[in-house]
Amino acid sequence: MLIIGIAGGTGSGKTTVVNQIIKQLPTNEVCVISQDSYYNETINMTYEERSKINFDHPRAIDFDLIVKHLKRLKLGKTIEQPVYSFVTHNRTTDTIKTHPRKVVIVEGILIFNSEELRKLFDIKIFVHADTDERLIRRVRRDITERGRDIDEVLNRYQDTLKPMHQQFIEPTKNFADIIIPNNKHNIVAIDMVRTVINDRL
Repeated sequence: MLIIGIAGGTGSGKTTVVNQIIKQLPTNEVCVISQDSYYNETINMTYEERSKINFDHPRAIDFDLIVKHLKRLKLGKTIEQPVYSFVTHNRTTDTIKTHPRKVVIVEGILIFNSEELRKLFDIKIFVHADTDERLIRRVRRDITERGRDIDEVLNRYQDTLKPMHQQFIEPTKNFADIIIPNNKHNIVAIDMVRTVINDRL
């Protein structure tokens, strides 16, 4: 099993890179685990309390569960991946049955902050995008997909997203084996990643 970690700031284009890599592989050989599914459970908190959580801080992530699930997959066992709702700021009662595959892709803004998790990655990729581009993508996504209003998105960006990116995300670029500048679809970088995957497999 080859485990690939793909990190980068919010709106950097991680999902695009993940999809480009997936296109190069047979569907039955790859699965994706999203860090966003592993926010800590907050069932004992009110919506108002949950909405004040700093979701861009490593403390918001249940790294222990991600590590546990990856280790189970490496043993050939199926996991029940949590499902998270950005509308309610909480896990739902649903889970996604995820089977072990030849290639497991883990993507998320904070995945390189856990040393134990980093050690499980065979390849570490960081997707870089300009700050302005990331902000535009984040605004569009949060309004259209997550039911936020523009003031809420911009306030969260200024109060938490930007400082957390500078403190916890940008520095983890140093852990990456490959840095992909995602100002546009970087065909050369994706081809290089595909070559590395094929060599490892």
